[in-house]
Amino acid sequence: MSLAVVTATETRIETPTTAELPMSAARIVGLTSQIRTTTHESRTTLSPMDGKPVADIPVSSVDDVQAAFAAARNAQVGWARTPLIERKKALLKLHDLLLENQEELLDLIQLESGKTRAHAFDEIAHVALTARFYARRLHKQLSPQRRSGLFPGLTSVIVNVVPKGVVGIISPWNYPLTMAISDGIPAIAAGNAVVHKPDSQSPLIALAGVELMRKAGIPADLWQVVSGTGPVVGTAIIERADHVCFTGSTATGRKIAKQAAERLISCSLELGGKNPMIVLDSAKVDKAAAGAVNACFSAAGQLCVSIERLYVADAIYDDFRKALVEKVEAMELSSSLEFGPDMGSLVSQSQMDTTKNHVDDAVHNGATVLAGGEARPDLGPFFFEPTVLEGVTQSAQCFGEETFGPLVSLYRFSTEDEAVALANQGEYGLNASIFGNAGRARELAGRITAGTVNINEGFAATFGSLDAPMGGMRQSGLGRRHGSEGILRYTETQSVASQSLLPVSGPKSISTRKYTGIMTFALRFLRRTPRA
Repeated sequence: MSLAVVTATETRIETPTTAELPMSAARIVGLTSQIRTTTHESRTTLSPMDGKPVADIPVSSVDDVQAAFAAARNAQVGWARTPLIERKKALLKLHDLLLENQEELLDLIQLESGKTRAHAFDEIAHVALTARFYARRLHKQLSPQRRSGLFPGLTSVIVNVVPKGVVGIISPWNYPLTMAISDGIPAIAAGNAVVHKPDSQSPLIALAGVELMRKAGIPADLWQVVSGTGPVVGTAIIERADHVCFTGSTATGRKIAKQAAERLISCSLELGGKNPMIVLDSAKVDKAAAGAVNACFSAAGQLCVSIERLYVADAIYDDFRKALVEKVEAMELSSSLEFGPDMGSLVSQSQMDTTKNHVDDAVHNGATVLAGGEARPDLGPFFFEPTVLEGVTQSAQCFGEETFGPLVSLYRFSTEDEAVALANQGEYGLNASIFGNAGRARELAGRITAGTVNINEGFAATFGSLDAPMGGMRQSGLGRRHGSEGILRYTETQSVASQSLLPVSGPKSISTRKYTGIMTFALRFLRRTPRA
């Protein structure tokens, strides 16, 4: 195929960079003082909005990590004895504090991640929902449960839910509040302590979240924060934690899984994805195109569940392509700290390079750019246009590799079987979406290899439904967040059985042969009962 680039008429409204640091130096010092460190070393973070310095962040050492675990373990002993009603009160208080302090939280999320204010609010809402969800279900999820015993009426069994101890959380930069705090809330709720390494790009918003947890009544030593590189500080956490929670790349997740396996500890890993959306011929074109824009370009595509592959039925392909391109070209890009813009910045030069390289490589291998495709340094150092490609071939990097940027590839299909097969291509299985008749979409959803499938929505329906588990299949991870699964991953079960009247081995007054005969009769009798 020949190299082709389609440049559509510019219709989007774009606003110059206006980001400014909205807090004092004293406030930043107050936040960073929560980091456990003795090194007197620091590093400077930069805002992706304008490339200007945000804060000097203290760096922790391995000894600091060791001290953090010692303090966390001491605090966890007392916290595990704290009544569930007290934990519930703290989580509900956290819910309220998040909403009351949202303006500062929004500013911090934007400054450290570059996303729009609307997408920043998604994080605050998600953390608040998480706190409320687990607060109101603690007794149901954590109270001892009665189970059936060996001998009905003689054996009683209680299953206790026991906290693992100290959970290590290594959180990413793309959703720096929700991935930091939302994964830790159920760990704390279950009676654990946390040692947390937020990403080096976005520690301030994580620290602001930890500060609110302490104000809500969570003991200060229960949530320890350390700072530094993954190979040093991250490894030190994995070597000491009783469970590791990590969100990030599949490559790093594999290394963490191996390290955890060597210590025989559990881990929950939410990793990469190359998420597909299927648009059936029954879909309403305009609605599906609008849903695709949100699913592909929220947070500039830097979202684990973001859609990067669009499969559209032949019958509506041309109409969908036109509607999608029009909506993409009308998007407003800006670094404004106000509500309104549709998309913000990429977070770093690395993300910019990956996105640009994927576009250039796809075009080199025969793809056509239908919309976007260019960096926008006039808006900020890491702004890149929302981009739609057509004709992407298997030889292109972005065909199977995750871009994690504002790039989506458009394909057509003839039959539903073909659409399912295309959606299931590759090694990932995190999220998927189907637009069209809801009943038919639900039937197809069960055939998609993905931990979550959204119908007539890109990702928010499953991600925002806290009662439903969320996580990946195949190379997209291990374990689940949300739901009962999201809190029970941080616990162990302990079975406690009490035997009354008759010993399990039988009374001494009866011979072994006779007791065996009685047991045989009992087993046959119980086989005929509906419950035993």
